[in-house]
Amino acid sequence: MRAAHLALIALTAKLPAVSAADLSVTVSGVRNAQGEVRIAVYDRAEGFRKEAQARARLAVPAAPGWVEARFSGLPAGRYAVIAYHDEDGNGRLNLRFGMIPVEGYGLSNTPEVAGPPKFSDAAFELREPVGAIEVRLYY
Repeated sequence: MRAAHLALIALTAKLPAVSAADLSVTVSGVRNAQGEVRIAVYDRAEGFRKEAQARARLAVPAAPGWVEARFSGLPAGRYAVIAYHDEDGNGRLNLRFGMIPVEGYGLSNTPEVAGPPKFSDAAFELREPVGAIEVRLYY
């Protein structure tokens, strides 16, 4: 019996640990209470900036100053976050000339970008059990 118990311990020691983390995102710089603030969490460069391809998405009612959202059960790993203030409630970030945001938006790490932002510029490591970041909106 003891040998079987030791074999079970040895077997489970070789299995990779399954880890999950919660991510708290504070979005600051919200200018008014119109519409909602939409937050998307991405776990890969492919599909970055395409909200439908995000690992997780939340929308919270806008409030002047800041709002907060919590994503639960994310595997520990590398992520990037995009948030925007959907003031008109149409479910998308409005763009001028198809490329210049006209609603407030922000990225994790607050990178300075010229052109479309890249996943690598906004990426950060999420470790278990809880992570917290701030994303500042710019209008």
